[in-house]
Amino acid sequence: MNEESFDAGEQIVSPAYIRQGREARRSHEQLIRVLLEKGKCPQDAWGEGTIELFLRELAVMDSNNFLGNCGVGEREGRVASGMVSRRHYRLIHGIGRSGDISAVQPKAAGSSLLNKLTNSMVLDILRTAGVRTATSCFVVPMATGMSLTLCFLTLRHKRPKAKYILWPRIDQKSCFKSMITAGFEPVVIENVLEGDELRTDLKAVESRISELGAENILCIHSTTSCFAPRVPDRLEELAEICAKHDIPHIVNNAYGVQSSKCMHLIQQGARRGRIDAFVQSLDKNFMVPVGGAVVAGFNDSFLEEISKMYPGRASASPSLDVLITLLSLGASGYKNLLTERKELFTYLANELKALAAKHNERLLDTPHNPISLAMSLENLSEKGGSAITQLGSMLFTRQVSGARVVPLGTSQSVSGYVFKGFMSHSNDYPCAYLNAASAIGITKQDIDLFIKRLDKCLRQCKKGKPLEDVASGAPLTTQEDLTELSKGFTACLQVEAET
Repeated sequence: MNEESFDAGEQIVSPAYIRQGREARRSHEQLIRVLLEKGKCPQDAWGEGTIELFLRELAVMDSNNFLGNCGVGEREGRVASGMVSRRHYRLIHGIGRSGDISAVQPKAAGSSLLNKLTNSMVLDILRTAGVRTATSCFVVPMATGMSLTLCFLTLRHKRPKAKYILWPRIDQKSCFKSMITAGFEPVVIENVLEGDELRTDLKAVESRISELGAENILCIHSTTSCFAPRVPDRLEELAEICAKHDIPHIVNNAYGVQSSKCMHLIQQGARRGRIDAFVQSLDKNFMVPVGGAVVAGFNDSFLEEISKMYPGRASASPSLDVLITLLSLGASGYKNLLTERKELFTYLANELKALAAKHNERLLDTPHNPISLAMSLENLSEKGGSAITQLGSMLFTRQVSGARVVPLGTSQSVSGYVFKGFMSHSNDYPCAYLNAASAIGITKQDIDLFIKRLDKCLRQCKKGKPLEDVASGAPLTTQEDLTELSKGFTACLQVEAET
């Protein structure tokens, strides 16, 4: 309510009570005013009441929510389902205009304000996380792979002769397909083995530039966050190579925002050489639903070019999700999550190392990977590759998600390219292994349960009585297995019944 409404209210209810309510309202409005003035993530978390009030205020600024609005166009924010309308807080128009995803919509001042404010808050978080000199960013309603494609398509206009992208190998399909989808030919740079780690082969990068010609190379496509024993690329050296040869540099920073080490690599790469843009996932870094990414960089005009490459308007859902999340956490809450993640990484490493020793295996030495860990499975691999994949099945049936088992000698064809040793980032990595990661939001309980269940699976494998994949229809090995799985099914049924 505005001041006139409060004054009118004093004619109905005691003025003392109305004044109290007016002050309560002003406390909410004060938070909103500071947010709009500074454009930064608030230090302290907002309550849900303040967030919902703010979103309602934004929504009434959009034309579809005007009282008496008469829409005669083809895009008037009409929504058939009230449930869908409430799900989006009646912010229906999306973000951007047909020529620019970052442009302001005349019909949707509230949604446009949401878009600009979200981009500003995310930039503040990126700077706080370590890339202090980033100048701009924008949220795009596509996951990391398609967002990388958008960057490559933008570079096409700057380098019309280029047809190749140099790509230090990382066995993850979406980042590889992002180059294919953009119409370029990936030039795979195999990694070099240093101890247990797979690292960037800088000599091979230089060699391929000499062979292909710098003018024929669209960019170098590097990676920060990855599964061990692959470690982040040598970003500083790659950035220097890009600056030396005048080649653009796009960084896949998929889940690197949560790692101070990954963010430091980007900051140093931009300081010492050239990084044109870096792309990160919203769901992996900010714990929101899948479907959004952040494109960021150090040159406002280039970021604007990328945003204009996006055709048409875009869904506001990813922007809305991350805005609500950051307001719910506050800058201090997000920093606490980053600190907890780092501490739990050490805890996971210690627990996994102890378990590996117990089973005559070892935790692979990958000090340059700040998020992912790998434990050897050499004893299990002696029984054959099927034993390795069986372990993955056993973990899955025990409700362990996210762990990856990587056998030796697996080949995979991706968009016509055959990768030997697929998932291991190498043609011939020396041993089979299992991955686990300490990502943002993980808890000590998650780690303890994982170690307990992995220990049990490894003990069963030693006895030669592996748990069969439930999907195959084969029986479980022991009554204990059956009891454990039954408890899980019962719990799921109880939750379903309650909801």
